[in-house]
Amino acid sequence: MSHPSPHSPETVPPLAKPVRTPKAGRDLPAAITTGVVLLVPAVVGIFFFEELLIAVWTVLLCVGVWEVARALESRVTETGDRLRIPKIPLYLGAAAMPASAYYGGVEALTLALMVTCTAILIGAALTRVPDPSRSLMASIFVACWVPYLISFAVLLLAIDGGNWRLAVVVLLVVANDTCGYIAGVLFGKHPMAPKVSPKKSWEGFAGSMTGAVLVGVLTSWLIFDEPVYIGGILAVTVVIAATAGDFSESMVKRELSLKDMSQVLPGHGGLMDRLDSLVFAMPTAFFVIVALTSDSASLPLG
Repeated sequence: MSHPSPHSPETVPPLAKPVRTPKAGRDLPAAITTGVVLLVPAVVGIFFFEELLIAVWTVLLCVGVWEVARALESRVTETGDRLRIPKIPLYLGAAAMPASAYYGGVEALTLALMVTCTAILIGAALTRVPDPSRSLMASIFVACWVPYLISFAVLLLAIDGGNWRLAVVVLLVVANDTCGYIAGVLFGKHPMAPKVSPKKSWEGFAGSMTGAVLVGVLTSWLIFDEPVYIGGILAVTVVIAATAGDFSESMVKRELSLKDMSQVLPGHGGLMDRLDSLVFAMPTAFFVIVALTSDSASLPLG
């Protein structure tokens, strides 16, 4: 009885079908579904029930604080201990800052940050955390990076027509992400900062800028009836700030050897992987709008 040759078709295992990975590294259907689920309460809150927006914002900021604190605690200190971060003051700060911004303006928001930092100091002293200097610096970084800067979004509501102003800024950030993603997938060849975020390309950045400027110009013309250069300037600054926010989070993750902050959002990774564009974009948009529009005259500063 003859045996098949080791090279005969009967004994050659079938080639495994290669797994196709999206060029930009996302599960696009899941990402779109998650984005819609987050967008609906945001739209309802912005235009119909601002208290809902504050409540949703508070929950998102608390999740963001948890993600960043958890990621930082994965780092081992020079003494061999894991970094410990007092989270309760951070959660309280994440709840207090958007409410303070909504009811008290810029001064109240800054006061809430100062109180949060003081509570962090007291919490670290009472719990006797190891390596207290690193713990304090990391905790204050979390307080500033997540709830404080992103709470500038709430300050936009205090401006005349603030609901539409906030909606347009969110739309600019969405245009930045979406147009940058599409242009990067189709044309991306030249990385902007390969050591920090290898998937971000100059072609994607150009797509972000083009899409956002178009949105900014159209909204200035159709919604606010103001000179279109205001929308153009706002769009350019928002794209630059959003890109800086993306890079800042990428640097933190690279330093901590993380791919995503967490997996709480299907198709997106962590919440901060989606909110990173807002970290610098919201304060930038707030000050640009205040500087360029007459709405700033009605802004309550505290």
